[in-house]
Amino acid sequence: MGKADSAGARSRARELILQALYQKLLTGHDCAELLRQFKDRDHYQRADQQYFDEILPAICAGQAALEGKIAEFTDRPLSQLDPVEMAILLLGFFELAERQDVPYRVVINESVKLAKRFGAVDGYKYINALLDKAANKLRPAETSGSAR
Repeated sequence: MGKADSAGARSRARELILQALYQKLLTGHDCAELLRQFKDRDHYQRADQQYFDEILPAICAGQAALEGKIAEFTDRPLSQLDPVEMAILLLGFFELAERQDVPYRVVINESVKLAKRFGAVDGYKYINALLDKAANKLRPAETSGSAR
């Protein structure tokens, strides 16, 4: 699998994670049920399955802590966030905080792409602003440019 194929597979995994988190937020399904359901989808076969299988349970297990981090940066109660935006933010904040192997710019770019595809018309602007603020706090060395 080439680098472009790998990047595409990772993007598809993020898309599935977003959909699973959205479903969790709306229905309250537990993570094990979501893993079962999403592994049966055709899209899963073309996704970075290892990433999906690792990240979804980690976000589910740490959802309360992630919500606390998100709340530090929002200008409104989390209950007022659109479920799509909330799911994207859970994924984005997780990657910023826990996946140092993923550059912060990739996290923000992928989150914005998801918001443009699945979210409200201008929701991507809010996602971009929150993740940019979070990146500055969670990855100061990387965002200041001193890591390059």
